[in-house]
Amino acid sequence: MNRIAIVGMACRYPDAASPQELWEIAVDGPRASRWLPDVRMGHWDCISSDPALPDPFYAHDAAALEGFASNRTPHTPATTAYRSPDSAFWLARDALGRAFLDADLPAGEALARKTISVVIGSTHNGEPSRANEVRHPWPYARRLVVGALEEMGWDNVRIAEFTARLEAHYHRRFPPTGQDTVASGLSNAVAGRICSYYNFNGGDYSVGEACSPSLIPVTTAGSVLLSGVADVVVAGGINLSIDPLEIIEFARAGALVKNEMRLYDRYSNGLWRGEGCGMVVLMREEDAIAAGNRIYASIAGWGISYDDQGDITRPEVSGHHRTLQHAYEQAGFGIETVPLFEVDGTGTSVGDSTELTALSQSRAAAGAHTPSAAISSIKGTIGHTKAAAGIAGLIKAAMALDAQILPPAMGFTNPGELLTGKRANLRALHGAEAWPAKAPLRAGVSAMGLGGIKTHVVLEKTEPR
Repeated sequence: MNRIAIVGMACRYPDAASPQELWEIAVDGPRASRWLPDVRMGHWDCISSDPALPDPFYAHDAAALEGFASNRTPHTPATTAYRSPDSAFWLARDALGRAFLDADLPAGEALARKTISVVIGSTHNGEPSRANEVRHPWPYARRLVVGALEEMGWDNVRIAEFTARLEAHYHRRFPPTGQDTVASGLSNAVAGRICSYYNFNGGDYSVGEACSPSLIPVTTAGSVLLSGVADVVVAGGINLSIDPLEIIEFARAGALVKNEMRLYDRYSNGLWRGEGCGMVVLMREEDAIAAGNRIYASIAGWGISYDDQGDITRPEVSGHHRTLQHAYEQAGFGIETVPLFEVDGTGTSVGDSTELTALSQSRAAAGAHTPSAAISSIKGTIGHTKAAAGIAGLIKAAMALDAQILPPAMGFTNPGELLTGKRANLRALHGAEAWPAKAPLRAGVSAMGLGGIKTHVVLEKTEPR
């Protein structure tokens, strides 16, 4: 197949405002999870170690994004975009602008002459979405209050006065609404709003599928480029959704870790929540070479598959096998030739075991019977960033190829049988290593979605070493 070149990258995650900083914390730390700020989560309203309570919240650590402020002055956007309070839109716009600068394609006439598309995975839209989720139930809450006061014997006049004051007090807690905020509550409008902001003309696409949405935009972007619909595609993902409802739901499912998140470990038992945004600028490889663009790595192939029929919250080995098979058939080389795998890394025993089993079996079937391939996951550093997870792994893998270094596996302490047994053909590194001298510069990047989707993207760097 014709290959897709990664010519620009940008990101913002906790402790990492650029791909270089993301790479540095992936290699040397620190791990980005810390006490979740009280402004984001009312700990003392929700936290409890008693699992018998209806809404327990027992995990107080997360990799929350703090201190982000966007410079809105470099361009002159539509008034509605400029006034938008949506932090997710501004975070995505900021990352996209920096990705173009990294690709030496700044906004202007040179960029305007190209047909540009935007593909973004987004799970939630940040503060406006959270505010609206709480604001809109007011009529229901009012009925509950009125019912309780009637049972207490309050007369209608007193009830009306009290509920009017309560409603005014309630709504003062939220930003005002209007036409400028309508799109702020729609996660699927981020890509379109960015196209409008920059006056891009190649179309926009939005994807939502748990942790896979930022790798699926990459594969979608590849198809768009190969079809000739666009000359340049920006692909990525964004997640700003550490909110009480989501935290409590994950806690009730027992998916949050109480202390330290571990991956590929005998004691893996949960995850950290995380936030962030990542973007890559993609071109057809022949176009990038002709234009003299820097190429971090090229996408040689990809695969997408769903699990077999069953529990959509429990990953299956069969789905992984199909995804890997499709990816390496398209790439034109075998999985046994790949020295590095940036895996999804759920931090749960079933998720980690399923993923490593499929990867080990696929490598063994291709003739790889020694632990020559390293595994790593950016989730061990920045937690589960949902729609921004896959793109973080892709950026990390591209940086590894560019630096020619195998990164360590953060959060890995006590390896299990799949990494230590006699038939193990994968290894998790405790520290970074130089790229094997005779090994090709190739890496595989995986992402899993909660609904059962599996995505795998194959990277290769072919510049002289």
